[in-house]
Amino acid sequence: MILQQWWLILAVECIFICISGQSFPQKRQCAFQVTPQNNKYTTAGIVNGPVQLCENTQCCVGYFLIIDGQPEVDLLACDMAEKSCPDATCKAQTRYNSRLIKCVCNTDLCNSNITWTPESQELRATYSYSVEENPPSLDDYSVSRLCSCQTTKTSEIDIADIELQQIVGLGHFATVWQGKYQGSMVAVKVFPARWKQIFTAEKEVYELPLMKHAGIVNFLGSGRKPDGDSWHIVLQFAECGSLHYYLCNHTTNWMFSLKLCQSLSQGISYLHSDLHRHDVHKPPVAHRDFSSSNVLVRADGTCALCDFGCSTILRFCSGQGRWQSHATNMEGHAQLGTLRYMPPEILEGSVNLRNSWCLMQGDIYALALLLWEIWMRCSDLFEGDIAPQHLLPYESELGANVTLESLVNYVFHMDKRPSIPKHWELLPQGSVLQELLTDCWDCDPDARLTAQCVVDRLMSLQSCCST
Repeated sequence: MILQQWWLILAVECIFICISGQSFPQKRQCAFQVTPQNNKYTTAGIVNGPVQLCENTQCCVGYFLIIDGQPEVDLLACDMAEKSCPDATCKAQTRYNSRLIKCVCNTDLCNSNITWTPESQELRATYSYSVEENPPSLDDYSVSRLCSCQTTKTSEIDIADIELQQIVGLGHFATVWQGKYQGSMVAVKVFPARWKQIFTAEKEVYELPLMKHAGIVNFLGSGRKPDGDSWHIVLQFAECGSLHYYLCNHTTNWMFSLKLCQSLSQGISYLHSDLHRHDVHKPPVAHRDFSSSNVLVRADGTCALCDFGCSTILRFCSGQGRWQSHATNMEGHAQLGTLRYMPPEILEGSVNLRNSWCLMQGDIYALALLLWEIWMRCSDLFEGDIAPQHLLPYESELGANVTLESLVNYVFHMDKRPSIPKHWELLPQGSVLQELLTDCWDCDPDARLTAQCVVDRLMSLQSCCST
C-alpha cells in the first residue's frame, strides 16, 4: 500500500537524521509532501527530503484525497501556526467534502499514516480546534423537533402610507430611501420586480420567529406597489448610515470602537444562534454577505446587521427529514456576497456549500475584517492620536478594485491578511487584538472562533484594557 511505503521511507529518513547528529529534539518532525498549489507550507519549517522540521508549531498536518475509496496524500507538512492538536496519531477529523479529509497530530512523522475507514465519512466531524465552544452539528437535530420552516407572518404595509424623501443608498439589487411612515423616519429598500427572489429571501429572514434583537435592524414590514413594478422592505432608520460610510467620515476613541465591535459581534452571534422559545424556533442563519456596507450604525454608536438577500437559513423540517436552505439555490451561488470579504475556502472553491458550519465560519472571517476596519480608525491605537484614512480590507495591498484571481493568490495561496500595525504590540490591548483577529481569519474554518467566543473576548477586553 502506498501509505505503508511512505511510512517505511520516512522511518529510514528519521534514523538517518538521528545517526548523522542532525536531529533537533525540541522541534517537531513531520512528513513532508506538497504540490505547487500548496507550497506555502514550505515556509513552516526546514525541509530535508520527505521530512520537515517545524519552526513555529508542534503540530503536523495531513490532507488526503479519497480516490477509488482510499485516501491518497494531497499535503503533508508542519502546520502553519501553533494550534491545538491533541491527537498523537493522524486520525481523520475533518471532512470538507466527499473527496478530502484532514488530520492534525502531535508526534514525529504522525501525519504520514492516516487512521481512516470509509464508514468514518458518515461520522460527525470532530472540530479539535474549537476548544471554547462546540460548533453546531446536524446530528444535534432529530426529526421530532419543531419544524423550523415556520415564519412569523408580518402584516403587509400599504405602500401609499409611506412618503419617500431621498435616496440614501444604491445597491446591486435595491435602492434605499429615507422615508416617513406613521410619523417616524424609516429606511425603505425598493427592489425592482426582476429581483423578487432576492426580496423574498431577505423578507423571509426578517420574518423568522425571534428575530428581534438589538444587533439586527428592526424590520417593520413589507409591501408591493399596486402596479407591481417594485417590492418594498421597511426598516427602522439608522441615523449614521452604513459602517463603511461612518468609518470614512469619523475616527473613534478606544471605548467607542469597542462598543461598535461588541454590538457587531453580538448581532452575528444572535443571527447564528439556534433558539427554541415558547414553542417557536429561530434556526441559525448564515449572513453570507457580511461587509461594512451591510452593517448600519445608530446614533448611540451601536451596530445593526442588515441586507439578508444572500443569506442562508439553516433549518430542519420533520416532514421531510432533512436540512434545507431557503429559496436561494446555494450551489448555484458560490460567489454570492462581496468579493473582498469572502473567506479563502469560498474564494478557492474548496468548501461544500451545503455545510452549515462552513457557511457560518465564513461569516467569522468577514467579522475579523470588519473588526480590523473599525480598529484601524481608532485614534487611541495610533501614535499621536492620528488614525489613517479608512481603507477596505486588502485595498492597500491589492487596490480599490480587487479581482477574484488576485484575492485567491493573496488570501488563499499566500495566506496573507490585512496588515496589523507593528506598534500595536506595545499597547496594553495590542496582543489581544492581534490574537483575536488571527483566530477569526485563520485559513482553516475549523480553527476560527465562534461568534459567541468573539463576544466573550471583546467583553474581557473592556474589563482589562482601557486607554
